[in-house]
Formats: sequence, C-alpha cells, structure tokens
Amino acid sequence: MDRAGAASCLALALTVCACAAPEHRSSTLSAASTGAPVIEGQAQRGREIVADRTRGMCLLCHEGPFPEIRQGNLAPPLDGVGSRLTQAELRERIMDARALNPASIMPSYHRTDGQVQVAPSLRGRQILDAQQIEDVVAFLMTLRDITPTAVRP
Repeated sequence: MDRAGAASCLALALTVCACAAPEHRSSTLSAASTGAPVIEGQAQRGREIVADRTRGMCLLCHEGPFPEIRQGNLAPPLDGVGSRLTQAELRERIMDARALNPASIMPSYHRTDGQVQVAPSLRGRQILDAQQIEDVVAFLMTLRDITPTAVRP
C-alpha cells in the first residue's frame, strides 16, 4: 500500500473511532442486552448492589462511603467518582473495563465472551443485567464528594 492509501486508511479508522463515542456504544450495548429500552437507573437500588459484597462485589476492591462495610483497596476509591467521570464513562467501565484498559483486573459486569479468571458459576453469564448497571451508574453519579479514608474503620 502506498502512502496515500495508508493515510486514507488511517483517516477512515480515526473517523470510525471518533464516531463510536463511549456514550453511544455503552447506551447501545446496555439497551440491547434486555431487548427493550432501559429505564432510568435508581440510585438507591444501585447503592444496594454496590454495597452487596456477593452481588455487585464492588467493595471487594474499591472503597467508598460505606463505613459499615469492610472494603478493599486494590482499585481507585469510589468517593468523588461522580465528579471525575461521566455517566457514559462509568457505564463503559462497569460493562467492560478491559475495553478501556486490557490489563484491568476489574471484571466485565456485562460482557459474557472472552472472560478470564471468572468463577465457574459466573462463566458465560452477565454479572449484572442492563437495568442493574444503570442503577449502579445512577448511584455512582451521586458520589460527588471525597470522604477522607483515614476516618474509615
């Protein structure tokens, strides 16, 4: 391929990537998983999912404003995440963090193919359905303040 052809291919690839913005991709994936449009997430249900160490499992690695629950510290804290990331960015990370960072140890809560290091009971299954993901995103968007971790148990 000559230089002009290579430049054209590069321009086309950049255009395709620019058109597939995370919000568009995430919303499409989210709605497609249930076969119906996803209703707006509910923050209270999302908090319950995040706080549940057996369902959401978020607090196995993250810490946040849950002084009553034992938390991990392997991943970034959830405090202030609603100020740092948009809904679309949060949704993308929850649905498939490896799409953004192939080295991420965060599990894909939505994708079912290509799973590695997944419990046998969860292989081939979504950890959270589209509505639950929207609920978690709604809750995480409420976390706008940063709480000092030093006061946590």
